[in-house]
Amino acid sequence: MAGPSSIRNFCIISHIDHGKSTLADRFLEITGTVEKTKMHEQYLDRMDLERERGITIKMAPVRMVYRPAEILNSKFEITNKLQIPNSKYQTNNLEFKDSKFSYVLNLIDTPGHSDFSYEVSRALACCEGAILVVDATQGIQAQTLTNMRLAQDHRLVIIPVVNKIDLPSAQPQKVAKEIERTFKIPSQEIIFISAKTGQNVPSVLEEIVKKIPAPSGNKEKPTRALIFDSYYDSYKGVIMFVRMFDGQIAQDDKVFLMASKRVTKVLEVGYFTPDLVSAPVLSAGEIGYIITGLKEVSECRVGDTITKIESIQKFKNLLKPKVKIQPLPGYQEPQPVVFASFFTTQDKDYNLLKSSLEKLKLNDYSLSFQPISLCGLGRGLQCGFLGLLHLEIIKERLMREFGLEIIISLPSVSYKVYKTNGETLTINQASNFPDVSEIESVEEPWARLEIVTPLRYLGKIMEFLSSKRSLYKETKYINENQIILIYEIPLSEIVCPALSSSPFYDQLKSISSGYASVDYKIIGFRKGHLLRLDILLAGERSEIFSRIVCRDEAYSIGRHLVKKLKEFIPRQMFPVKIQAALGKRIIAAETLSALRKDVTAKLYGGDYTRKLKLLEKQKKGKKKMLQIGSVSIPPETVFRLIKEI
Repeated sequence: MAGPSSIRNFCIISHIDHGKSTLADRFLEITGTVEKTKMHEQYLDRMDLERERGITIKMAPVRMVYRPAEILNSKFEITNKLQIPNSKYQTNNLEFKDSKFSYVLNLIDTPGHSDFSYEVSRALACCEGAILVVDATQGIQAQTLTNMRLAQDHRLVIIPVVNKIDLPSAQPQKVAKEIERTFKIPSQEIIFISAKTGQNVPSVLEEIVKKIPAPSGNKEKPTRALIFDSYYDSYKGVIMFVRMFDGQIAQDDKVFLMASKRVTKVLEVGYFTPDLVSAPVLSAGEIGYIITGLKEVSECRVGDTITKIESIQKFKNLLKPKVKIQPLPGYQEPQPVVFASFFTTQDKDYNLLKSSLEKLKLNDYSLSFQPISLCGLGRGLQCGFLGLLHLEIIKERLMREFGLEIIISLPSVSYKVYKTNGETLTINQASNFPDVSEIESVEEPWARLEIVTPLRYLGKIMEFLSSKRSLYKETKYINENQIILIYEIPLSEIVCPALSSSPFYDQLKSISSGYASVDYKIIGFRKGHLLRLDILLAGERSEIFSRIVCRDEAYSIGRHLVKKLKEFIPRQMFPVKIQAALGKRIIAAETLSALRKDVTAKLYGGDYTRKLKLLEKQKKGKKKMLQIGSVSIPPETVFRLIKEI
């Protein structure tokens, strides 16, 4: 058990693909936390999807023991080849090189994509410091700004690091000036490293020990611990990731979860190395795990405070009865912003889909879902996600881990509908949107959009955003060649672009040749002229293709949809009218011609009236089909249509 003075709790934050996981690998290697024979790239990223895509999806805590005296014997170079003016990081300049003292470093590796910002905020709530990593080839990006603001809001000590200095295209001095100008951090405090080769990485460990304060908790005070994450183990039950702020928790202690009002017994406590290693006790200032045998993740909510029963009793005896142990300031639960419905290509797989999502939810607290039924697709589950990447990750896991073939409906956002009878509805599915005659007003979510881009793409990006119902706010300059564009825009324009099958991010990357980065934050709801656009196939409303659209764009979207549907829907034995409607008003229409069978092929001669008789009989049969039949669309065609429109 380490004393609080020797503990340092910190996390790594940056934009996606700036080298967080690689830097974490070097920390594990330098401190000897992981054996060399077991070490591999992205060691803390445990999912196959994380390694394949090169991104971090789930935060990963790890406990390292840092012995400064051993660093000089490591293979990693501590040098200043860049010759940065006034830099204090000269060759072998380690203040702790003669020290035999050891430190416990609790690291939390965090995701870099904007969809998982809630993971970053949870990590920051458990730390006293953060390493801000910036790519020497790309400079400050959108998520760099967001994560830095989050860290400053939590009043953390920031250690700025410029990574990838070993690359030929690296411009570390230029990036250092960007950091100094944007974040008001003196350039001489910036550490220049290569996480890949290990160059100057020991200097980062030195700064962690020097700058980041030790945790201020007291093990003599009543116990308080914050749950910052959890996952489900089929043998041990729910494993809670906790940061101890005060007191101690040991095996066999009875604990009380303040939010869920649950009393349970502790079966095991320990640390992350990064594997689970049991320990006798967790004390104030430490980060570790607690196993209680609970079988439901909902019973130990993320952000909840844990205390001991004996702490409550002791506290009541010492103080007035009205005084209570105050829960720790947690953080808001993740709120889904993107909604989509999952259906299986085979109706018999519905139960498998439901059980699969339940298993994923055990390890992904932000995932939500509820049953739904749509005409044409049958039973399914409407799911809430943190963004399009989160949706894509869940889809990939369902296909890989459970072998499911699924159809995903058009993504949507949540709308507030105020009806004429005074009722207020929250709608996140177009098929539930009321008729226009019943609506008093509609509000939609808006987002603050930050785009970091080279100056040469300014005109193209502003032209692109002008077509998206966006409002320009301001432009900030990072340097003479790079700017930050700030807009306010409806969330639906980002999540589900109306007239394009390409996601908003892909369009922006195409316009900027891949150089622009984007981040957004929900800023509230605003009134909009929104209506439900229905698609009628042979006179029947098809809920699958319904959309919520802006009144000004309804006609162009309707024309786009009916043309795409005519292109992909297979021809039937009768002509099919494809119509786009706003309420009872048809705004666009196309006709899919009938599939004609040659009924006269068997004729080998005779009078012409025989041919006419067969054609007339075919005509009457098609008319009857039109009256009693419905359009048949194979599931694979529905999936292709949803992707295209």
